[in-house]
Amino acid sequence: MSPARRRTALALLAIAVGGFAIGTTEFVTMGLLPQIARGTGVDIATSGHYVSAYALGVVVGAPVIAVAAAKAPRKGLLMGLMAFFAVAHLGIVAADSYPTVMAARFLAGLPHGAFFGIGSVVAASLVSHERRTAAVAAILGGLGVANVVGVPVATLLGQRFSWHLPYLLVGTVAALTVVAIGVFLPHQPSSGDESMRAEMRALRRGQVWLALLIGVVGFGGMFAMYSFITPTMTELAGLDERYIPWVLAAYGIGMVTGMVLSGRVANRVGVLKGIIAALGAIAALLAVFGWAVHLLWLGVAMVFVLGLLPSIVVPLLQTRLMDVAHEGQSLAAALNHSTLNTANALGAWLGSVVLAAGWGYGAPSLVGAGLAVLGVGVAVLSAGLERRSHRALAQGNGSPQPTADAASASTA
Repeated sequence: MSPARRRTALALLAIAVGGFAIGTTEFVTMGLLPQIARGTGVDIATSGHYVSAYALGVVVGAPVIAVAAAKAPRKGLLMGLMAFFAVAHLGIVAADSYPTVMAARFLAGLPHGAFFGIGSVVAASLVSHERRTAAVAAILGGLGVANVVGVPVATLLGQRFSWHLPYLLVGTVAALTVVAIGVFLPHQPSSGDESMRAEMRALRRGQVWLALLIGVVGFGGMFAMYSFITPTMTELAGLDERYIPWVLAAYGIGMVTGMVLSGRVANRVGVLKGIIAALGAIAALLAVFGWAVHLLWLGVAMVFVLGLLPSIVVPLLQTRLMDVAHEGQSLAAALNHSTLNTANALGAWLGSVVLAAGWGYGAPSLVGAGLAVLGVGVAVLSAGLERRSHRALAQGNGSPQPTADAASASTA
């Protein structure tokens, strides 16, 4: 490997370590819901609000930080976001009641979307155009590794010692990430004096809003099921709680596999077609998950696949947003994580609603299947509108040659 490629790989790895910390804190809460519920004196349905609180922090923080810090050098911004993330986890460690845990989880979620959004733009800038999706997938791969290693280990430690311990470890990894980014990532200048206004212009584009909507409804389905994976596996599959970390690891292995496959899917079938196909498969799997999970081996296999499919979609959706946002890439990329965590909050809330209504642990996955179908519908609508726009533009120019917009969308 040449020195230049080695430097690029280390820079991507430094950002991915931050993704590992973020992925661990986001998903370990789902594995420790019974312990956190007991520790804070609430029931399981109410403890699902801790998942939503973090997600809402991402929803609020991603667009605000991306716009407010548009003029900031990106390297320093990534370091600052991860430093805030580390400090917020000290708040979770000190929290011991429903209000304090809710507040601390909200604060911890604030840097999430902006870190991944800006990190994705930086990653894409470090490689050639055709390797953008692979570079974005590489830093998002930290989420997958978190679910293979971080979440199962943190869940095990939380079960055996204290539910606070995983959050202390996440804060430590976040602090190490600040150092790694400072050492390995080259200087990343700001976009210029007009960057804030340029970022906001992305919100005028209808395709940006459609891509964001795909994330909200499409991923809400997966989170409706996964937010309650621990009680679902123990109640429906009859799995002993001590084996839950292995189920979480299966999900994480699926995530890593999906991240690896995402770049290949983009190159072979196209970005938008890949999104549509994967969301359709998610809908089908969620529709039968409540039945399949009664067979333990089949339930675990489906957990693996339900880790794989969304992880194919996330880098595709990130690339899609950067393509259609044009000059507002940082905001659009950050908003991707904002909308995915809106999906997280929506899914967890809808799952809580059907559980509180007494419909049983098979119901959240059915809700999820319906949301995934809506996501497919939005993606199909986006593709149809884009084709119509390209045809009209070609006819207006008197030439069948695609525009720059059409060229970027031809991967769909």
